[in-house]
Amino acid sequence: MYLGIDIGTSAVKAVLVDETGRPFQAQTIELSVRRPRPGWAEQDPQSWWSAADKAAQALRAASAQHMQHVRGIGLSGQMHGLTALDKGGDVLRPAILWNDTRSAKQAAMLDENPAFRAISGNAVMPGFTAPKAVWLAEHEPELFARTAKFLLPKDYLRYKLTGEMVSEMSDAAGTLWLDVGNRCWSPELLSASGLSPEHMPDVIEGSQISAYLRTDIARSWGIAGRPFIAGGGGDNACAAAGLGVVCPGDGFLSLGTSGVVFSVTDKFIPAAAQGAHTFCHALPDRWHQMGVILAASDCIAWLCEVTGKTVHSLIAETDKTDSAETSLLFHPYLSGERTPHNDAGARGGFFGLQRHHHAGHMMRAVMQGVAFAIADAMDVLAQTGGVPDSLIATGGGAKNRHWLEMIASLLQRPLLLGADSDTGAAVGAARLAMVAGGASVDRICVKPDLNDEVQPDPAMTERLKEARIISHTLYQQIRPLLPSA
Repeated sequence: MYLGIDIGTSAVKAVLVDETGRPFQAQTIELSVRRPRPGWAEQDPQSWWSAADKAAQALRAASAQHMQHVRGIGLSGQMHGLTALDKGGDVLRPAILWNDTRSAKQAAMLDENPAFRAISGNAVMPGFTAPKAVWLAEHEPELFARTAKFLLPKDYLRYKLTGEMVSEMSDAAGTLWLDVGNRCWSPELLSASGLSPEHMPDVIEGSQISAYLRTDIARSWGIAGRPFIAGGGGDNACAAAGLGVVCPGDGFLSLGTSGVVFSVTDKFIPAAAQGAHTFCHALPDRWHQMGVILAASDCIAWLCEVTGKTVHSLIAETDKTDSAETSLLFHPYLSGERTPHNDAGARGGFFGLQRHHHAGHMMRAVMQGVAFAIADAMDVLAQTGGVPDSLIATGGGAKNRHWLEMIASLLQRPLLLGADSDTGAAVGAARLAMVAGGASVDRICVKPDLNDEVQPDPAMTERLKEARIISHTLYQQIRPLLPSA
């Protein structure tokens, strides 16, 4: 047996995987996000460890006989989160998360240095780790001076599990301190951020062994012996491994808190000017490109909060609306935006509200607005030639058929559905542990049983195209009236 743990933004998921790489048992523990100021998003790193421990304990309670045979563990996690540790390994402050936009000014400053795009392959955006560190140096200089190591979320969990500070290529690429083409830390980019290689953990491939689980934790989790812990990966790279998206031409669409269009390449193809992310894959000699929007399912979660309704009730109310009606528009920029705008100051909003509109109309507009943003991200990948013919849909939003129909129609390609897609990152992490233990990538990192698909609707495609043009025009007209981040 193998164990995969995914440190998400809203929850920690732990999954037991059998020797074939298929999920066997799963547990989820919810997390909360602190937002002390507009544009800020933080979490207590201790909450990641606490939730992971609870999830593992729940797996033991549900399947003790299988837990004891865990041979290896893989880790996945939300990317970019700045976790500052002092020389004693203690956390100095709450982690600054991927969707925190406070460092917009610092990101713009770093992006003026051409080395960042040339070496990291990416434009500097406030969600990435490097500008967060510069913000820390400017606004909390005493704390910055005490920082001995910067870790990413899953790598902090690794430290708690093993006592070792190690990262891997896919997650490290999202810091903007990695030489993504050569797969090593860049002293030049670190120096430009006021850091040195000593501030970084060791970096390995996601399918290599990083360390071994502490004996006391293994005993607490009911595991015999000390299983190894693989490098693992960032959440999207791990989701790709869990979905069998590991070869050039493979791709997936993730509808989680954020939205991601993911495409695998066999070479480093930076596309910073187009707004695409180019990162290392969690497997050696592979890279991937992504178009990323900051709020996908998060927009629906927000609508649930402000209306006091559940997702299911909002979908039910959407059924009462005219599916051909597209005039109520929504911009999904609740946390700024990445692809293609790279604009921390972008703001969300409804346009075209009328007295007869109810929550169902608003829900349809939100789904439509996010679908437009996903299409924007896909257009960016199309400029680099990295667009798959079909995409596996994953994440909690992939359970929403209405939404998938909109997105498939806009992208004009089918969306494929399979079982257990919402645990893909944790499953992928476990599969990376299997590869670290000697298993073949071709045998283990296979696609799930794709038992359903959503096809584009030509009539819907035409309706949505027209509404999308209006939505783009609104953004261009309104953005100059809004303050910068």
